[in-house]
Parts: sequence; structure tokens; C-alpha cells
Amino acid sequence: MVSERAGQRRASGRAAPARRPLLLALAALLLTGCAGLDPYRAAPAAQHLQRTDDVGRCARLLQEVDRRIDAAGVRDGQSAPVAGFPYLRADRLTAALAPPPAHDPRFAAWTGLLAQLDQQARRLELTHADAAPAAVVETCRTVLALADETPAARTLLHAAAVVPDDYSPALRGLGLYALARLPFAAGVRQWQRATEAAFATPESDLPLQGELRRYAPAAPAGPLPRLPQAPQLGLPALDDARLRTLIAQHAPLLQIDRATDADDPGALRWVEADGRPRVATDPSQPVAYVRTSYALLQGRAHLQLVYGFWFARRPAAGPLDLLAGALDGLMWRVTLAADGTPLVFDSIHPCGCYHLFFASSRVEPRPPPRRRADGGEEGALDETLFMPQAGRLDVAAGERVLLRLAAGTHYLQRVSVVAADGAGPAALAYALRDDDELRSLPLPAGGRRSAFGPDGLIAGTERAERWLFWPMGIRSAGQMRQWGRHATAFVGRRHFDDPRLLERYFALTGPP
Repeated sequence: MVSERAGQRRASGRAAPARRPLLLALAALLLTGCAGLDPYRAAPAAQHLQRTDDVGRCARLLQEVDRRIDAAGVRDGQSAPVAGFPYLRADRLTAALAPPPAHDPRFAAWTGLLAQLDQQARRLELTHADAAPAAVVETCRTVLALADETPAARTLLHAAAVVPDDYSPALRGLGLYALARLPFAAGVRQWQRATEAAFATPESDLPLQGELRRYAPAAPAGPLPRLPQAPQLGLPALDDARLRTLIAQHAPLLQIDRATDADDPGALRWVEADGRPRVATDPSQPVAYVRTSYALLQGRAHLQLVYGFWFARRPAAGPLDLLAGALDGLMWRVTLAADGTPLVFDSIHPCGCYHLFFASSRVEPRPPPRRRADGGEEGALDETLFMPQAGRLDVAAGERVLLRLAAGTHYLQRVSVVAADGAGPAALAYALRDDDELRSLPLPAGGRRSAFGPDGLIAGTERAERWLFWPMGIRSAGQMRQWGRHATAFVGRRHFDDPRLLERYFALTGPP
């Protein structure tokens, strides 16, 4: 992403009256976003609503449940509703795995994954909105699924199970993206040069604003994420014990330049502030929130482990710091080969910013042009594969990755390989917890609510940079985001959860 967002920290002047309507329209796009998809307006759900049998009653019941969920503002934004199929949801992985609808034995397993996504999200929504008993909703899910077991419905579902990307064509059009991207692309190159220089600096010469604190993972104690079971679709079967072992094995060590309490990693929680609840960190509970995903690389699904660390804020470096604000973090992802050894590492901040890659010797970068998941190709100006550190990152048995983080910005400064037990006696322990915990946290006054809004954003973490960067099409650039909502390129199109992202950039050097 752009260096200090291209180093552009100019103060805005007062808007002239003639420009106020344009600014008001822009504010509406930046702050409210587009209306959500109504899955009941398309077939077959639209036809089911007109029926007088159990299918019709279930369609109307689900529609009323969804109205209550939306009225309460507790829609979960991690996966996308499927037009015409209100009991199913899709993410980028399931969209990529869609088999042909006609006479394909894998189709039932695929629809099962779509149902699981809706079941997981709806369980949380029903709890937060007190909208209906979960058992009644599950019964209606079965009724509607049976009604839609027709060739015509399968064809409609195959076409509808898509995930809109997190780039706004309206913002890009209004911001004259084709022209505006030119200075932004120059800013990207400037940031890349500065980042390469930082990674090339000897570790002993890296600037130190406070004291170095080291964190090491504790042994997993509570529930951790579970993998979808769909071997028919090529997703490898992995039992919970093996998954738990891999999560513990690949959790990184942290070495943080601790200058203020803003550099203390902590658990997210709801707190009361100025009479209103807001999301904050609890530094007394250092945590890595863990998530699993898959990368589709050369015809095989490769397990990915994602570790998310949160900080209280990014402190302002000065009065015109557009990047400062509440909450900050680091997401570290490990993509594994079938034998459980790392192939590729990559990292972003929870805003989707600063996408860095680190490759092992088992992959080679693909030369451009590189094809995107939507069928297009990366252009000459687009943000593309960026590996800031010289050499390859190979981790053997008995070794672990160490991440060096800067004070305040929490930028990665170095990625090293050390002995797995090399944390040292002064290291602080961090817990490993399921990232889905953040979709339902206790409120101070009782009840529960997701840390993320229906738009997938954490309220109160807005950055001033959004008023400068909106022509790139990312709504509220810099704001903290939920899994599945991370656009990671200002120039071009790229999503952190795209299962074909690594295939765009890398090829295996040996057999898959």
C-alpha cells in the first residue's frame, strides 16, 4: 500500500458553497455504503413468498427474521447473501469451488458449505437480535432447500453464489480513478522503496523508540477454529487434534518496540466510553485471534493459518497525521504444503493495508502479466507482488518465525527464523483464540454484539485518510475490517481472502 499513504498529509481547505452537494453525496458513499442485497427479490425466493404451503410460510418467516435482524443492526458481514436463496451465504472460497450445476455429484457438498456459512452467521444474528428460535429457522432451511432441489434452481444458485468485491465503482467513477491512480501508483512505488530500505537495515541499526518486548504463543487451551469438511471439493480432511498442533507450531514470536501502551497487544472487548459502547483492547490479555482458510494453488487446496493481533490505537505522529486513530493491528498468514511445512507467508494490517509477501524456497514468483480472480490481468500501475525482504524464508522442524514490529505504526521491520523455544525467559505469553469470537462479544450493559458492523467495519476506527483516498474505490480507507472485507490494493483489485491470490503470484518448484 501507499507509503504513509503516499506521504500526502495536506490539510483540507473550507469547501465552497457550490461544492457542498458533491461533498454531501461523497460523504454518503463513504460513511453509509451501498444498500445490502435483498435475497428475496430474486427467484426462486420471490416465487416462494407467493405460495400458501409450508414453503411459502418458511420463506415469509425467514423474510421477517431478516427484517428484525436488519432493524436491530446486527447483520453479520463476513459472508454474502445469495440472491434468491436466503438460507445460503457465500464467501470467496465457496464461490471459487462452485461445481457445474448439471449432474455433478459435488454440488450437494458445495451447497452444504453455503448452508454452513448461513447457519454460522444466522446463529449469531438470532442471538444478537432475539429474532426467532434457531430450531424454527433450521427447520425452514430444510424445507426451502428441498423445494430448491430442481435443475432450474441449481442453475440459478450456481450463477448467484458470488461475492461482490470491496471496491466501489461509484467511488472510482466519481473520483476519476483512471487519472487519480497515477499519483497513487507513484506513492506505492515510494512506499515500496522505503520498506525495502527498512528491511535491508541491519537489525542492530533499526530505530528503537522504547524497549523491545518479546511475546511467545501459549499452548492452545480453549476452542480453536474448525475446518469445513468437504473432501468431495478437494478440501483436505484434517482432524481437530492435527489442526490444533499446526496452529501451535506455526504461531509466530513477536518482538515489539514498545514505546507506549499503544504497542501492547490485547484482546478486543466492548467498553463504555462517553455513555456509548465502543470496541477497545484489553492489554492484560495478549491474544492472537486465529482463523483458517484455503489457498487454491496448482489444482490443490492448501491450508492457511491466519493470526490476528490487535493494538489499542495508532498514535498520531503530528497534527496532520491522516493515518492515526483507534485500534490497529497485524495479520500474519501462513500457507502450508500438504506435509505441514510453510510455502508462503504474507501479512496485512486489519485495514487491508501494507500487503507484504515472504516466500520459501518451495515456490517461485510468477512473471507478469498476472491474472486476477475476476479474469482480468494486473496492469502496469497496479499494486502487485511485493516481497520486501531479500532471501527466502524456510522454516525447518524445531524453528519458528519471529516478527519485529515498529513502535506506533506496528509496521513489520524484519521477519527472522529462530529456534522454536528461543523466546527467552522474559517473553510474555499470548493466548491463541478463535477469530470468530470477535463476531459475538459481551456488551458492558448485558447482551452480546459483534465487534464489526453489518458493513464489516469497526465503528470508531475511521481514519482521516478516507477523505483523500476515496477515488481508489475503497470505502473508508484505513478503517479496521472483518475477515472477508480486506481489499489490499489501492491501485488495481486484490482481496486478502481470495483463494486464488497466491496462484496469481507463485508457482510450486516441485510436485504439489
